[in-house]
This record gives sequence, structure tokens and C-alpha cells, in this order.
Amino acid sequence: MSNNILEVHNVVKRYAEHTALNDVSLNIPKGVIYGLLGPNGAGKTSLIRIINQITGPDEGKILFDGEKLSAQHIKQIGYLPEERGLYKKMKVGEQLLYLAQLKGLSKTEALEKLKEWFIKFDIKSWWGKNIEDLSKGMQQKIQFVATVLHEPQLIILDEPFSGFDPINANLIRDEILELKAKGSTILFSTHRMDTVEDLCDYVALIHKSKKVLDGRKLDIKESYKTHTYTVDYKGELGSNNDFTVLSSAVQEDGFMKSTIRLNPETSVNKLIKGLIDVIEIRSFGENIPSMNDIFISAVNEVPEA
Repeated sequence: MSNNILEVHNVVKRYAEHTALNDVSLNIPKGVIYGLLGPNGAGKTSLIRIINQITGPDEGKILFDGEKLSAQHIKQIGYLPEERGLYKKMKVGEQLLYLAQLKGLSKTEALEKLKEWFIKFDIKSWWGKNIEDLSKGMQQKIQFVATVLHEPQLIILDEPFSGFDPINANLIRDEILELKAKGSTILFSTHRMDTVEDLCDYVALIHKSKKVLDGRKLDIKESYKTHTYTVDYKGELGSNNDFTVLSSAVQEDGFMKSTIRLNPETSVNKLIKGLIDVIEIRSFGENIPSMNDIFISAVNEVPEA
């Protein structure tokens, strides 16, 4: 048994003259929420398709829980594609029963689990409706249930919040967290950096077919720190050997707001103690880089081909 649910080793994928993935390696630990990030066309979907064995790599290998990825692992994976794939003419209940049995559940097991989900999502009246008669958001709820019904070890969600209103987006968010608490690993691809900030334990960024960065979200944010702080105050900040003033502006209420960079040999406690002696501080805070800032910075650091 491995500590990682999925290991991607030096994967290369080519389509004619285009290289979609170029020597990409990732380790996805068990029981985490892992964000797969990247601009459109970066290679994320190609990697997801390989993990789901829709296509295969041209080079490299993938391990699932320490074993070489094979057809036997399909039933341990749940996949919600960005392009939803429900059968429009089928009734909701009939379709979910069919998909559940494809994933190895008996009809009795599927009915028991579906009853729980239909109560949880308050969709009992949808059972006999045709998929085509449901709104886009309603269809996505159904596909989410189909994805997680068999309680897979690895759940792959491609833009899972697309098309949801805020209330239903929060509902799905809470379900993702509950699935993680029960032991599932969630790998999701998204462009919503607020979701990454909120949910992810680990992230990887793919750009121009290559991995640009990966690791624990907190470690990545730490590595991108600028050691700058914002001070909201009254008085004269002046100059000091402990910091450098990068910018200052007068606010409408007469308070000043300045961005300062801490000098390497100075502690934050020493800085605050020195500031209290000369200004009236209303607020003080470190400028922590957002995942959006890191995403843009990391992408811009990649040289042109």
C-alpha cells in the first residue's frame, strides 16, 4: 500500500505535432483535496483523460495506490467531466441505477444509496423525470450523485461548480468536504481561484504541457511571500532601518495606508514595537499572496517557447 492514491511518473502525451504533456510527474496523497490548475490548453484535460484510461500515455506510467493503473481500478474512480454526459431521454432514476451498476453496485445497494442522496439533495420528485426536462443545474446535481454514488477512493471533478448558483455551489462544496472526511481523495480541475483558496490542501500548476509547480498549498504560499506588510495609521511613518516604504496613500478619513517591506534581520514584533512609538496604528497585516497572484506569477515566469 502507498501513501499516495495516485503517482504520475514522467508522463508524455502527444497528438500529431502537438505535445499535450511533457514529462509531467505528480504525487497525490490519500485523503486530500488536490487542485489541478492551468490555463486553457495547458494539458490538464489530457492528464485527466489518461488517469481515467480514456487514452494512454505515450511515455511514463501512472500508479494507483502503488499498483500500475489498469482497468480494475476504474471502479475505484469517480469522474465528473466538464462536458456532462447524461442520456437526455432516460429518466433520472433509471439512469442512476444503470450507472451505479456499471460501477459494481448491486441494484439493491444502488437503490439504498440513491434514496439517501435524493433525501439529502431534496430531489425525490425528480426520480421519474427525463434528464432533458431538468435545468442545467439540476442535471449537474444528478451527475454529481452518479460520480460519487459508489464511494470511490479517487474522485475527479472537472470544473465541478460550473453552472451552479451560489446556494447549490455551497451544497456541492460541503459534500466535497464530507467525502474527504470519509476518506476519499478529490482531484479537481478549476479556474476558480477562490475555490482553490477555500478547499485545496495541495495544488499543481501545468502550463504549456509542463508542470510549473506543485506541493502543499501552504508551502507554496510561503515560498511566494513578499515579506511586505500594509499599515493603516495616523502620524508620520518616517524612515527606519527596520523597513522600506514601498508606497503610501492618504485615505478619505485622513488616515494613511502604506505598504512596507520588512528588512531580513528585523522581526515582526520588533517592527510593530517600533511603529507604535511613532504612529497611531489602526490596522497592520502581512500581504499574503493569493493563489490567483501565484498562478499569474508562475505562468508569467515560464519562458516563451
